[in-house]
Amino acid sequence: MDGFARHIAACNNLASPAGLIPFRILGEQVGWLGPDLARWLAFRPQHFHFDAAGVSLASSLRGTALRDAALADAVKGMARAGLVSIREEPFDVRATPAGPVLARLDRGAVPAFGVLAQGVHLNGLVRRADGLHIWLGSRAKDKAVAPGQWDNIVAGGIPAGLDAVATLVKEAGEEAGLPPDLAARATPASRLSYNMVLDEGLRRDILHCFDLELPEDFTPAPHDDEVEFFELWPARRVLELVRDTDSVKFNVNLVLIDLFLREGMIDPASAEGRRLRLELQAED
Repeated sequence: MDGFARHIAACNNLASPAGLIPFRILGEQVGWLGPDLARWLAFRPQHFHFDAAGVSLASSLRGTALRDAALADAVKGMARAGLVSIREEPFDVRATPAGPVLARLDRGAVPAFGVLAQGVHLNGLVRRADGLHIWLGSRAKDKAVAPGQWDNIVAGGIPAGLDAVATLVKEAGEEAGLPPDLAARATPASRLSYNMVLDEGLRRDILHCFDLELPEDFTPAPHDDEVEFFELWPARRVLELVRDTDSVKFNVNLVLIDLFLREGMIDPASAEGRRLRLELQAED
């Protein structure tokens, strides 16, 4: 498998949902549970009901507030049992990316429940006389996920109650010191999806990718503990970094491969380009 395709395969390592148990709210499937978590939830029959179709949040929990409370209570118990780490950041639970919010769940438990999550990624681009350059951020070495690896200039999960654009503007200021008026100039570029099995569960992520043309005299600055420093690299060097190494955060590889295709750095009409586009599961 070539250097680009292996990153896509690594993020889509769920061969089949066989062995996973559907999780439903109000009759809508919102996630997938592993057998161990399903067995654990069986001891909470007041909130979780089991039948031949899988596991459902109790229908008696009318209204999102009651469903939120039931999930929060379960997550606290799961944390005490060492099954999850609470992040204190709620994410919306939906059956489909644009569907109604059926409940809210702590971010730390989203993979355990196999719930769809959405995030934003920003390609910070500088077009100089000597060609396209891309801003990369070096993730803090104490991060729980991908410590010390390269990241987009801005990236973050979409929390409950916000949309992609609002999240992008918020994260841009917090992570890279981008003023709101500058961040708001970012243009939607693509949506990418993947299904990745990890120790903590199943990541079913949709990435809302944006491009932002930045002036040459702008330098991003870390404003939180997410990134240690930023560097501006020629786009060709970034392509080689993705193709030849494992030093880029797993899902950022997908965002950058998509950028290389859109910029023609990988010929989208070639056999490789067509294959990569198909494997990326890009959603226009």
